[in-house]
Amino acid sequence: MKVYEKIFPGVWSLKGYFDLIDYKQVNDGKRNVYRFILKLSDRQENKTESITLKHTRLIPSEVKREVWKRDQGKCVTCGETKNLHFDHDLPFSRGGTSLSAKNVRLLCMKHNLEKSDKIE
Repeated sequence: MKVYEKIFPGVWSLKGYFDLIDYKQVNDGKRNVYRFILKLSDRQENKTESITLKHTRLIPSEVKREVWKRDQGKCVTCGETKNLHFDHDLPFSRGGTSLSAKNVRLLCMKHNLEKSDKIE
């Protein structure tokens, strides 16, 4: 299943694909709530390499929040505010890291797809 995370109110980002391992129903004092146990899936769109814990393409939430604030919620190329992607400046496939906001920026879908894995 695809899992999204809330970065800010109204701002959601794809966290990745996960497999449902188990679930349980718990009561939080007011209602019954389901808690899901998930595991990062091997399934990735256009997957070219496996994900490891030391070097992963998944961008941590705190980095996404920092990038969103720094780039003011718009594409750094054209200023678009819709269909934004978190982009690795130095592509992950070429050794770029996801662990630092210095290597991540916001691009609109058009500019991110044009860039692909090129280094600008």
